[in-house]
Amino acid sequence: MKTLREITLAALAALLLAGCTVPVAESVPPTIGPLGLEQVPWEGGPEYWKQFAKADAAGWDEPEFFPIVAWYNGVSNQEEIDFDKELGINTYIGMPATFESSWLNDNDMYWIGGAINDTFNEKTPSWVGYILDDEVDGRFEPEAGRKHLSEISSEVPDGLFKYANYTYMVLENDLKASDSEQYVNDFTDVVSVDKYWYTIPHCSAEPYRDVSLVPIKQESCRSASSYGQTMDALRQRDTVDGKLQPLWQFVENMGGSDKESTFSEYITPNQLRGAVMNSVIHEARGIVYFNQALSGPCQGGNVFRMAQVHVGYCGEEQVDAARIVNNQIHQLASVLNTQSLAFELNPEVDTMLKVHDGYAYVFAMTAPEKSSGDSEMKLPEGISGTTVEVLFEDRKIPVNNGTFRDSFQHEYTYHVYKVKL
Repeated sequence: MKTLREITLAALAALLLAGCTVPVAESVPPTIGPLGLEQVPWEGGPEYWKQFAKADAAGWDEPEFFPIVAWYNGVSNQEEIDFDKELGINTYIGMPATFESSWLNDNDMYWIGGAINDTFNEKTPSWVGYILDDEVDGRFEPEAGRKHLSEISSEVPDGLFKYANYTYMVLENDLKASDSEQYVNDFTDVVSVDKYWYTIPHCSAEPYRDVSLVPIKQESCRSASSYGQTMDALRQRDTVDGKLQPLWQFVENMGGSDKESTFSEYITPNQLRGAVMNSVIHEARGIVYFNQALSGPCQGGNVFRMAQVHVGYCGEEQVDAARIVNNQIHQLASVLNTQSLAFELNPEVDTMLKVHDGYAYVFAMTAPEKSSGDSEMKLPEGISGTTVEVLFEDRKIPVNNGTFRDSFQHEYTYHVYKVKL
């Protein structure tokens, strides 16, 4: 079954017309890219950031840049900045009032928020965006929520992009579709939704109830694929007005439960990496880490910092997993910042295909319907390479008659393949 990433904007508009209360704007015809394949609709990649003076000047429009955000952190010295950079973090949301903008300016790090003290002003190069609010859809009735966001939006300084995060309610059918669509489309230049599939009780509820815009089956609910399906649903909402914006994904670096009564377990290191990569496969343009552990035996308000300052910290393996996948993303940023091609290598494998600098890149995980096992993948016509390099794994796979085979040991297993055109 094709994912939303493999549906052209024209086809997606037709799909949405059947179920949405807000009319869909006239869609853009599909474009043909490398290998003669249709390109997956996107917001424009790095070029998107050129319309915002601060992000453009800061280099967000460079192909090598990919935003990875720490949600509520604390920095008080250069060592802490260095630690965060080693983790692959380049952007912050949420800082104490003592935080000085010079720590960002001197280290190519960035801030999304308000002016938290007098070191932040219109000339601060690291101040690129403004967060309107968090989870407004879960705290206000829709009309009041829209009024609240409009008021905040009108006060955003010139040159900054506007960002908001919502609850998963905007991707469910309990909330009126037009309300969800207005939340996603009417206020922001970047948008995200938080749903911590691995660590919240929803997936284990009996009876299980799912009202997701993109259905999540209980047997595959607590898996990396659910994070990707969240991106698909958010893209459905985002497409309704005929314009696209970058979609970011929230991933917990420990847990998403905020009450002891609902705590079951923390995300494992492999699950964390899988959740991030599945989000990227489903066209996430940024990753935001929920950087708090609010329940369970390993609680803390700043998971990343606790891993730095406490020897033997109980979340150090999760933090190291974040470092690994973040830096893989940064190494591949110039590839990720190209427009994807619509092609299905195998219906049981969830893939993203890109072409860059004379090579095809395939990012692959198992689809929700298949949790593990061997899979054969058929490459598109026009690829001449006889071997596929598996990046970050120090191995190669032969290509026979345009196909290659590989194994996915777990639902969170991912592979990145590189093959010469």
